[in-house]
Amino acid sequence: MLPYKTLIELERNTPVPLYIQVCNNFISLITNGTLQPSDILPSSRILADLIGINRNTVKLAYEELISQGWAESVERKGVFVLSNLPVISKKGLSETIKNNDSNESFIWSNEFKNKVPGKNFQKIGLTIDDGFPDVRLAPVDQLMREYRSLSRKFFGKNYLKYGSSKGSEHLRDSICNYLSNTRGLTVSTDDLLITKGSQMGIYLASKLLINPSDLVAVGVSNYTYADDTFKHLGAKHIRIPIDENGMDIDFLEEVLKKKTIKALYIVPHHHFPTTVTTSMERRLKLLNLAREYRFAIIEDDYDFDFHYDNKPYLPLASIDHNHNVIYIGSISKTFAPALRIGFMAGPSIFINAAACLRELIDKQGDTLLEDAFAMMFESGEMERHFRKSLKIYKQRRNLFCDILTSDFNGLVEYKTPEGGLAVWSTFDKNINLVKMSENAEKKGLFIDNGTFYKNEIFNTNSMRLGFASLNETEMIKALSLLKEVLS
Repeated sequence: MLPYKTLIELERNTPVPLYIQVCNNFISLITNGTLQPSDILPSSRILADLIGINRNTVKLAYEELISQGWAESVERKGVFVLSNLPVISKKGLSETIKNNDSNESFIWSNEFKNKVPGKNFQKIGLTIDDGFPDVRLAPVDQLMREYRSLSRKFFGKNYLKYGSSKGSEHLRDSICNYLSNTRGLTVSTDDLLITKGSQMGIYLASKLLINPSDLVAVGVSNYTYADDTFKHLGAKHIRIPIDENGMDIDFLEEVLKKKTIKALYIVPHHHFPTTVTTSMERRLKLLNLAREYRFAIIEDDYDFDFHYDNKPYLPLASIDHNHNVIYIGSISKTFAPALRIGFMAGPSIFINAAACLRELIDKQGDTLLEDAFAMMFESGEMERHFRKSLKIYKQRRNLFCDILTSDFNGLVEYKTPEGGLAVWSTFDKNINLVKMSENAEKKGLFIDNGTFYKNEIFNTNSMRLGFASLNETEMIKALSLLKEVLS
């Protein structure tokens, strides 16, 4: 007889009845091949003694097994595993190996098999990130009050039904007004799609634009997840140099004379990762080239709201009169990353198609949350939050750069960014960023190792150092620990 005393595990402090637990244990033994069809089960008396429960509980478990079709009762003989169940072979320990192409149960795309999902920053302590907002500054309490208020109202129950895949019309209207007032971008609610962050917008736009083997122009240094999105869709990258004035549009023009590109991805306001701003001269030339060569521009303007020293340039979309630009923005980057609210603007027919595509993977967003954000825009709370956080982030940027200058001279080179939430920092060539990251973690400081920013031709010893999510005390401590590591 099998060692049921150790094979059957019961939890006494759980709401699941004991007879159900016994039943489920037997099902596991059958499905993993330990018990085969027609095998006899121990009598209710013997099993009750072995596992220390009442005999009637065992009888109930057997009745449940029989009713579910796993066992059968034979008069005067006992209870048996159902005879006509398929035979399941039990694997030995030597057969339990890591999944690979030769022993997988089914065939599937292995494109992401060796990739690792991004870090969970919710569980990380003192961190120099790559440019996240300080969620402690976000007026989350006010947002939740709006959320609860809407949900309590009679008409608020409508938000619990299916809504538009374009997102809350209320929020779309609020964002349209906001874009008009702050960025000179005139767009109607029909030309705007609410997304779950800017990454969804990048994917939706790319999926509609790109076919396998299409050429997409991107920066020599670029946002990795955008690069990966284009690769996933089968596109080939055309790398365009980035200098202190942003993307080199003269270089792009020479490329266009020889090759046909389907789209160009650009972060003109604060290029990712280097934070440089594309000059107005280059912006205007880019728009002219897009009109002449008929390619789409995916403009990622994820942190327009954070510009410290001068008035920011208007987005490409604001001065695009030929409708070549697909404009993508984010509220998550300026409020709190976990609250996934972004937007995409473009020609109505394109936005309608994006909404239809979105329905295939995510029917709609959180309408209640979206309308709560709309109320925050209408009440002026969002504008107050932007003004307050902009002032604080500027102070943090200045302190961060002062410490880099005084304590990291000769170790780190940087240029004070005009905006954004991070400093693009180039480390001395003798500093191994991977080892630096590992040693910093031993001291309780979490910092990236720079590999995220590298690609097939961009391999500098640089990384983004985020300052916005650290208050003064945290910043001084974090940079002090980093200095210890580098020393």
